[in-house]
Amino acid sequence: MPKEDYIETIPSGPLGIISLKSCEKLGKKVDDYIVGWRNARDHEDLSTIAFNGYQKDTYLINAECPRFGSGEAKCSIKSTVRGLDLYILVDVVNYSVTYNLNGYENHMSPDDHFADLKRVIQACAGKAHRITVIMPFLYESRQHKKSSRESLDCAVALQELIHMGVSSIITFDAHDPRVQNAIPLNSFDTIMPTYQFIKGLLKNIPDIRMNSDNMMVISPDEGAMSRAVYFANVLGLDVGMFYKRRDYTTIVNGKNPIVAHEYLGRDLEGKDVVIIDDMIASGESMLDVARELKRRKCGRIFVAATFGLFTEGLKKFDEAYSSGLINKVITTNLVYQTPELLSKEYYISADMGKYIALIIDKLNHDASISELLSPTERIQNILKKYGQR
Repeated sequence: MPKEDYIETIPSGPLGIISLKSCEKLGKKVDDYIVGWRNARDHEDLSTIAFNGYQKDTYLINAECPRFGSGEAKCSIKSTVRGLDLYILVDVVNYSVTYNLNGYENHMSPDDHFADLKRVIQACAGKAHRITVIMPFLYESRQHKKSSRESLDCAVALQELIHMGVSSIITFDAHDPRVQNAIPLNSFDTIMPTYQFIKGLLKNIPDIRMNSDNMMVISPDEGAMSRAVYFANVLGLDVGMFYKRRDYTTIVNGKNPIVAHEYLGRDLEGKDVVIIDDMIASGESMLDVARELKRRKCGRIFVAATFGLFTEGLKKFDEAYSSGLINKVITTNLVYQTPELLSKEYYISADMGKYIALIIDKLNHDASISELLSPTERIQNILKKYGQR
């Protein structure tokens, strides 16, 4: 059970959690944690009206988004949400969810998931006391800035949610946190899973040595540098960086192809390295960086990314592991994980269920989550626990 100094404050309203179909597994885990914590509490004011509905067998609210044969949909809430402090969880990149469209099985795209999220908000609007959206992978976050005549999808999506009555938005490792400038007067938090990465590596690699003599942190490009710097600073490690030299005269699949990866940093020879980024999409760029690191005679390579999308399958990573190029890959359960991925010998899953449950529990009490946004103290404690300090 977490440190519970915050429960002295009155909840802002009875708690309700809507976990869309895309996020069912994670939502159930979050609900189990909160149910366990609250039912174990012995608070002198639990019998008062301010704590009405505080202890329940579940906080999950059944919300369905059935579709007609044409593919059109609606949202149906199966129980009351009036007066609730409501938290809606959605995984916009869960392609495993399907629906029938004119007799064909159609896999849901991020656009489909975002449309279902808006349907749920519509069904609750004007009834819930407060609505918070927890969207681990921020919808359209890779389209966060304009280059020439382009849409600015992420900013527009954030504004749309706020205009629909959403009070605050919580995401994880936003591709570019500056996108929150689209909604400067509203609450927007982006949370890093650094603590879970460190915990996962310590639990699964017994002989790991997290010190500057034995390990370095590598940013695969300039965009991931802030993540790498924080990761390295809390561990007391050095940072290295690659930058991508691109051919701007050519466009392949909507992008300028990478010509080479250039390295900036200290000598790597013999040191274990952690390559850290926000996502693994195809994985090609990450594996190119790993090859460059091996060419510089580094030790073991651990790949850490918040979102493991693996858009081109796992074959590349299987080959990289079997050839000794990489040793471990760690991503979170914030997005859909295939059974095949979970079965891989080299894969480590960083569980975020307890973290999200703690965020919801604290916010329901209107308590500060600053220690969760910057978990430096937690990281130092776990380093001491595993004898790294």
